Amino acid sequence: MNDADRADERPGQTAPRQPLGVAVIGAGYWGPNLVRNFQAGDRFRLRWLCDLDVTRAQRVLGGYSTVQATADYAAVLADPAVDAVAVATPAGTHLDVALAALRAGKHVLVEKPLATTYADGARLVAEAEERGLTLMCDHTYCYTPAVAKIRELVHEGALGDIHYVDSVRINLGLVQKDIDVLWDLAPHDLSILDFILPEHVEPVAVAAHGADPIGAGQDCITYLTLQLNTGAIAHVHVNWLSPTKVRTTMVGGSKRTLVWDDLNPAQRVAVFDRGVDLAAPQDLGADERREALISYRSGDMIAPALGEREALRGMVDEFAAAIAERRAPLTDGRAGLRVLDILEAASRSLAFRGAVVGLRTGGDRSLRNADANTNANGTAGERR
Repeated sequence: MNDADRADERPGQTAPRQPLGVAVIGAGYWGPNLVRNFQAGDRFRLRWLCDLDVTRAQRVLGGYSTVQATADYAAVLADPAVDAVAVATPAGTHLDVALAALRAGKHVLVEKPLATTYADGARLVAEAEERGLTLMCDHTYCYTPAVAKIRELVHEGALGDIHYVDSVRINLGLVQKDIDVLWDLAPHDLSILDFILPEHVEPVAVAAHGADPIGAGQDCITYLTLQLNTGAIAHVHVNWLSPTKVRTTMVGGSKRTLVWDDLNPAQRVAVFDRGVDLAAPQDLGADERREALISYRSGDMIAPALGEREALRGMVDEFAAAIAERRAPLTDGRAGLRVLDILEAASRSLAFRGAVVGLRTGGDRSLRNADANTNANGTAGERR
């Protein structure tokens, strides 16, 4: 039953909301997490798990599951009971798998990244918009309680004007064979940056530097520097070779600075009323401002209370709500496209030894759903 068929049974009364039929494509690393969360709630009914290795799919489902395991993707798409498809296959297959689902009239959820090229991602976005279907990116970190709180504080102006964002995502391994550390780890931080920035603030250019000191065949360490249209700066450091695991993000504003330490369960988010101010009026000329005295502000630190809920569950609920309400999800296809834009530009910058490369998607952030009404809580999963 498609969502368009879920009409009221009698005038003046709302029919009970029927669960959406969903199929998960891919039973490898991330597919089982999707299977678990689709089955945990009442918004979806999992009908198929499709994988080229049917035995692996059956093992994920367990011996007593009524969900069908198959290697026949065409059969999944031909099932009228399937309203939506979740794609958890290797990134190189995202275009073909997701495009076939959209053309079959299915809503689509795609694991990050949306595709392997901007052009492929744009094809998916155009197809979904032309058919009036929901296309969502599984940017799971955006549904953690920490990131939801950061977005809330930034959008309500609690931090003031954004001066800088600094993200560090480093650990030891796993060194990938088919992609570099930029495409492996940076999509997390770039999707978070896209999610938390106010509507009027956006990256306009990027410069990247990378290194492969162990001879892995692709960069194992990368530093990204993004220029924002307001004159602010964002920095992302990703690294496969660090002996310690670090997951931190700092958002510096004109009023306050926020620090997110994802590995500190006792205090994931802290907001510091500390910073640097000009003692002189802001309307002074450039020469006069150079002579102005700097003052240092040292106020309180607060740690906002965060709820507890698995981020992936929040993402699944947002997918269902977007379909039911016929609106763009918080991390829609265009959000995935903006991340691809930065990744491609950063790759070009790496090829030209850190040259500054302009971005193509500036100006479309206003198309995002401005509401941040997400109850996403918990810690997102990732490969590291």
